[in-house]
Amino acid sequence: MTETKENSVYRKAKNKLQQYIEKEKFKGYDPYDTLNSWVPFGWLGKWGKPIGIQIQKRNPINVRSLIGIRKEYNPKAIGLLLHAYSIMYQQQKSNDVKEKLDFLFNWLIENRTVNFNHYCWGYNFDWASSEKLLPAYSPTIVVSGFISKGIVAYYEATKDPKALKILISIGNFIEENLALSKDASGICFSYSTIEKDCCYNASMLGSELFATLYYYTKEDRYKDLALKSTDFVVDKQKDDGRWNYSIKLDTGKERTQIDFHQGYVLDSLASVVKYIPTSATKYTEALKLGLSYYKKYQFLDNGQSYYRVPKKWPVEIHNQAQGIITFSRLSNLNSGDLSFSKEIANYTIKNMFSPQGYFFYKKYPWVSIKTPFMRWSQAWMFLALNELEFASNK
Repeated sequence: MTETKENSVYRKAKNKLQQYIEKEKFKGYDPYDTLNSWVPFGWLGKWGKPIGIQIQKRNPINVRSLIGIRKEYNPKAIGLLLHAYSIMYQQQKSNDVKEKLDFLFNWLIENRTVNFNHYCWGYNFDWASSEKLLPAYSPTIVVSGFISKGIVAYYEATKDPKALKILISIGNFIEENLALSKDASGICFSYSTIEKDCCYNASMLGSELFATLYYYTKEDRYKDLALKSTDFVVDKQKDDGRWNYSIKLDTGKERTQIDFHQGYVLDSLASVVKYIPTSATKYTEALKLGLSYYKKYQFLDNGQSYYRVPKKWPVEIHNQAQGIITFSRLSNLNSGDLSFSKEIANYTIKNMFSPQGYFFYKKYPWVSIKTPFMRWSQAWMFLALNELEFASNK
């Protein structure tokens, strides 16, 4: 099949990004790695650590090496990269790609969070707000969930039975170590082991994993968990198709934050339908409505994403990457969505791609934050460009 000029642009960007990622040996900085510094932010009281993180996130000048922050492996980045290389391997059984796959998969096995009976992972840095602290490597459903998506892709590309065993173990972690909330609509898995809460996109990662486990094991309890937790989130969808970020069940109060997490929910919902096909009649309407909202209200026609609805700026690389991923993965639902995914990719490559082969973090009308974050920017965009190429070649 002859490659179009358009597809050549995406492939060149993907190849250049791959070279950058491999040159960095999969390590990098992160927008939230501030507390890996030797600076004693805690001396400033409960606000010291969260303020330090927020200032560092917004700093257009990368001073990390000056305050003792090193480039490191980030477990979620490794999971995203495993996912991307697995897509590559599905299309071309290259020994070089297989070598990268095996390294990433084995790194995850060897670097799970300790002191838990089952496989789970957390970020490689402390994360703090005024209310709580998540210590480095404290496991969450988000980090473990995205790693599980990478392991699913690895399993489907290689058929390595070890991968399925690890996926079952991650499911056991969610069942045994994360608090469960319930209401009349269904169940919700908590974000972390630290507290009981209800975050829609996070819980849907559990739904997706259990749907996948049902598909490969045919154990009905996985199907039950997948459908009950999906029912909970679908019940909270608004009439226009959007989801807010989270809910406090005791008060019914929701946190409004509409950004790339809408794409997370849609991707997981589509996976539930994929792995439990009988659920299609139940969830397809919600999926289409959510996808319509995502396209209409979260992106401009030129492929630029809104930061958080209704805030237009800054353009954030994670929003761009998630748009490419979601409209590529779900392009079978609406004609034109694959073309729109390409429009997002065009905007991103034109406005946020460095000649050195990496993607910028944020773009404002007057300045860009160009720090090359490995997890937040490079891993997500590498996965996005591989998803786009895969969808284009179908």
